[in-house]
Amino acid sequence: MTAITNLLTPAAASPWRALATVTAALARWLRHRVQAYRNRSNAAALAGFDDRMLADIGLTRSDVRDAFAEPLWQDPTELLRTRALERRRARHAFLSGLHDSPVTAPPLAPTDHCVRPRTNRPARFTV
Repeated sequence: MTAITNLLTPAAASPWRALATVTAALARWLRHRVQAYRNRSNAAALAGFDDRMLADIGLTRSDVRDAFAEPLWQDPTELLRTRALERRRARHAFLSGLHDSPVTAPPLAPTDHCVRPRTNRPARFTV
């Protein structure tokens, strides 16, 4: 039994396959850049909104400035979406009582470990 294989066919198909892969990658890159440009021009409308309208969608004026400070080839709507989602999550956590406040107020009533200094005044004058 002999094993005869044609080694030239895969070698001939390889440059075409590589060209197709490079072309597909270039097309994806170009599509992403065109979409980023479209989103940038659509997000430019946000610059005309006043602060109340931006707050309604969960953004601030500085968020819009930060988004447009990124390079031209990056999509500014990704940053705007991220910031709006962060605020929405924080607001939801606060309203549902899931937040842990790092700063707590001291208690108004004295606790057991509270030690009052000794005084030589009568008790009725001690506050």
